[in-house]
Amino acid sequence: MSTLRFKALEASLSRTPRAVEAPSEKISDYYGINVFDNKAMAEFMPKDLFKSVQESIEKGNRIERGLMNHVAAAMKGWAMEKKVTHYTHWFQPLTGTTAEKHDAFFEPLNDNNVIERFDGSQLAQQEPDASSLPSGGIRNTFEARGYTAWDPSSPAFIIGKLLCIPTIYISYTGEALDYKTPLLKSLHAVDAAAVDVCQYFDKKVNKVNATLGWEQEYFLVDKALFAARPDLALTGRTVFGHSPAKGQELSDHYFGSIPDRAHAYMNELEIECMKLGIPVKTRHNEVAPNQFECAPIFEEANLAVDHNQLLMDIMDKVARKHNFRVLLHEKPFANINGSGKHNNWSLSTNTGVNLLSPGKNPKSNLRFLTFLVNTIKAVYDNEKLLRACIATAGNEHRLGGHEAPPAIMSVFIGSELTKMLDTLVSKVKDDKALTAEEKTQLKLSIGKIPEILLDNTDRNRTSPFAFTGNKFEFRAVGSASNCSSAMTVLNAIVAKQLKTFKKDVDKLIESGSKKDDAILRVLKKYTTASKNIRFEGNGYSEEWVKEAANRGLSHLKTTPDALGELGSKQAVKLYEELGVMTERETLARQEIAYDLYANLIRIEARIMGDLAENHILPSTYKYQNQLIQNVQGLKDILTAAEFKDAASVQLEMVKDISKHAKVVKETVYAMVEERKRINKLESAQKRAKEYCDVIKPMFDKIRYSVDKLELLVDDEVWPLPKYREMLFNH
Repeated sequence: MSTLRFKALEASLSRTPRAVEAPSEKISDYYGINVFDNKAMAEFMPKDLFKSVQESIEKGNRIERGLMNHVAAAMKGWAMEKKVTHYTHWFQPLTGTTAEKHDAFFEPLNDNNVIERFDGSQLAQQEPDASSLPSGGIRNTFEARGYTAWDPSSPAFIIGKLLCIPTIYISYTGEALDYKTPLLKSLHAVDAAAVDVCQYFDKKVNKVNATLGWEQEYFLVDKALFAARPDLALTGRTVFGHSPAKGQELSDHYFGSIPDRAHAYMNELEIECMKLGIPVKTRHNEVAPNQFECAPIFEEANLAVDHNQLLMDIMDKVARKHNFRVLLHEKPFANINGSGKHNNWSLSTNTGVNLLSPGKNPKSNLRFLTFLVNTIKAVYDNEKLLRACIATAGNEHRLGGHEAPPAIMSVFIGSELTKMLDTLVSKVKDDKALTAEEKTQLKLSIGKIPEILLDNTDRNRTSPFAFTGNKFEFRAVGSASNCSSAMTVLNAIVAKQLKTFKKDVDKLIESGSKKDDAILRVLKKYTTASKNIRFEGNGYSEEWVKEAANRGLSHLKTTPDALGELGSKQAVKLYEELGVMTERETLARQEIAYDLYANLIRIEARIMGDLAENHILPSTYKYQNQLIQNVQGLKDILTAAEFKDAASVQLEMVKDISKHAKVVKETVYAMVEERKRINKLESAQKRAKEYCDVIKPMFDKIRYSVDKLELLVDDEVWPLPKYREMLFNH
């Protein structure tokens, strides 16, 4: 074993769990203590001002500057009681991570003294430089000015001695440069459209919130082993590594007893989450060795997205304290399960109703069918865009890999709901109203929806978009992704579909149809039109690939192909009609996605070349020389006949090593030359396409030979920690 590997393993095996105690035995005693929530706001603000702020937030109205000064004063008072010294506008640029610039709570005075100061203007807006953050051509690098603006709907929070204020991030000319701004606009769009449709069923509904419950999968790796793998450190995944003798095939890790070190890590992670009001409720072992998952209770989508971004940052910080490194890459290790982030989405009203949950009577179940069918139709009409919004370099390794949903978008609703929709289609007439008897029969069928779903809501893990009883689970989202991309698209396409539904129903009512008849006729039309997106079978099968093609569904296998849909005419029109994004903002995001993909593959290519030439091949040649010396020694002491028999195996090993080393050396050289050519291309789209079509196949060729060398070269010589060491070390 190489010295580096030995030291890494020795450090790993010597770890003991880090004991951390919660501030109190009861979570309720410390839940949200570092959040400037309603409780904190009420404590630090006069009652009438607090009520005004709450009304503005609930209605989405602008908070006046004078009132903002009171909020800032209360926020500062609360924060300084907790020994906070600095504040930041916490935002989500188009890098996929969060960003912050810290300012101290002080103002210099003329007499060389200072006072603590934080007013409404500082709360409302900041001007971070951030000139190097991605803009997709919206601004030049030398045009540094950008603005962050307070998002009152997501409460401020404290990390250490820093007050973090969630904000949007826009350019000097007003274009969105972040994930949050389009998300907020999409939430407003789906709210307005859903409220209009809800008026058919309940006049009391005046607000609809999109809700999100994410499930975060991740790997834990000992930090010493992590440090000994440059590929993990720089790309988040292993570009080399032969499968261990045992992987996940015994399913003994899945939902098994949580290892002590991982359990200690989870405990501290949950404590920190609870302090920040992140309602993490579930934790368990996932399928792959050293893979885990945590999941919260559902929240309003904007807050849920903020909490997930915050969680990923906390995960990393807590992991380091426990001598772990957390891996959020979608595929850190080849040939075992990767990590996703299932996005469970629904719509809820101000009256406490989940619009995707069946009710107690035919009327409420007709409302349920309305939102179910419209969501399915929205997915059918926009399946390419839905595929595009989860297309990343990391997720490219998962989708279609017989461990995650395929790259073909489909909707699973279960056999019983399928029968219900078939009944709807068969009974509702296009050209005339239902008779009293037909309406009664249909109402009876609709009324039974809660019963048929009670024991028939099984999940299809091969479906990228599955109905699971009272929500849709978008299972194709990658573990490292910002949920905003998926949620913005989903909210927008459903909003557009609900607006179309309202127009179609109103048109029938105006022509003389009764409301229920009009709703049922439109639902039948949509159910028939979107039937091809519904699939109940095995999404991993080759048969489904063929069937999906026959149904006219797209199969965008690669990320560059999928990203082409981000800037399609359909996408641009959708966002512009709803006021979610301008054409310029939409195309900028597409440009950034292409550029990010190309850069990530380029980094992987560079680290692959570095590891091959500076680590793998030197160690290989060292061991090969040992074999050659051994063969030469045998030749000196044995007869020709004896030598031929005794050295045959070693000679074959020398030949095999030479063969694979030659492939590695030549392919790395060819890859470097191709990289130089591709990097000169001006178009980000062309660079992404070339990296995908030309460079990635070289990855497979190099990796195959390197992984074969791992089996041939003496374990004591091999320079990198192996899969068995990283995955089975808790």
